[in-house]
Amino acid sequence: MIDYKEIRHRLHEHPQTAGNEEYAHDTIVKHLQGLHPSKVYTHVGGYGVIAVWEAQDSHIDSLTHSHIPTIAFRADIDALPIGHRCGHDGHTTILLRLAELIDIEYRNSNYEGVELKNHNSKFNILLLWQPAEETGTGSRAVLDTGILQQYNIKSFYALHNLPGYPIGTVVLCPRTFAAASTGVVYHLDGRETHASTPEMGLNPSLAIAEIINRFNGFNGRDGEFRQSTLICVRIGQPAFGTSAGHGEVMFTLRAFTNDEMEKLLAEANQAVEEVSARYGLTVSRSLVEPFRATENNGDCVEAIEKAAEEVPLRVRYQMEPNRWSEDFAEYLLEFNGAMFGIGSGEKHAELHHPDYVFPDEIIEPAAQLFFRLATEH
Repeated sequence: MIDYKEIRHRLHEHPQTAGNEEYAHDTIVKHLQGLHPSKVYTHVGGYGVIAVWEAQDSHIDSLTHSHIPTIAFRADIDALPIGHRCGHDGHTTILLRLAELIDIEYRNSNYEGVELKNHNSKFNILLLWQPAEETGTGSRAVLDTGILQQYNIKSFYALHNLPGYPIGTVVLCPRTFAAASTGVVYHLDGRETHASTPEMGLNPSLAIAEIINRFNGFNGRDGEFRQSTLICVRIGQPAFGTSAGHGEVMFTLRAFTNDEMEKLLAEANQAVEEVSARYGLTVSRSLVEPFRATENNGDCVEAIEKAAEEVPLRVRYQMEPNRWSEDFAEYLLEFNGAMFGIGSGEKHAELHHPDYVFPDEIIEPAAQLFFRLATEH
């Protein structure tokens, strides 16, 4: 009997940040060696792992596997610099348990695949343990390997535990699950001069002050959620004989849809360009950890609700998306799918809090929910 709580605790004791998830990778691969997936891909996009249980039938040959419908599931495996304080150790463990459940189902059907409910066709099941979610780079690295594109993915699912909700409650968002966001750094270059003759130079400080004021006006306009958060300002150097000639101002921008995020970023860039031009400054910008909005497919949300009721788990709809971001969004730009939450306790420490610890009680029900999506879709 596999002790999944013990596995989760071991993962918790070996946190590794994005790009360094060797322990999680090796733990996953070792677990899969005791099962019977058709294919296992290792070091996917870094330390990612993909396992596939392919439909097997006398009428199906290897040349047609790309046409067989595939249901995919994803867990994130990286930790924060302060450790596993977001629950990725729990997400990883849930997918390990799902792998066992799928393997038992396939062995019971003699590797003839799992039949779609009320259909005659067969389908594949794909599990992805993804690295580097916290930096927003892991999903793109996985997609760039081309492995997922070899399969005809019809639906793609992921979850995230949510403090603030009763433990085990499935939290559904009908449209966007998590917001789009990006850090943006604006570099403003003027001209240094002696502090006694500031009028001879181009000091960016007044321009930056105006930019900050303009960005405050972006919040919540036109009835859409838009958010601009000032992160950092740097102007000049601590040299009291010199008037500053260079400055940087940094913001995090957020919106609930990809379209709204594009509009917000375009408006922000235009504002900076206008202000900089008026003060005679040159400007450049760079994006930091851009995330797209995690926009759910309605049919997939309905499938999650149905599967949750069969476990059974309580379902609650959250009409406003989460303001934080998730790089599962990158998969949803290419495949139909949905992300949902599962409650980790109403009084549970919030995500990324030093006191946060993933609750073991939700490993089994979450795996059972995924299993129903895999076998009764």
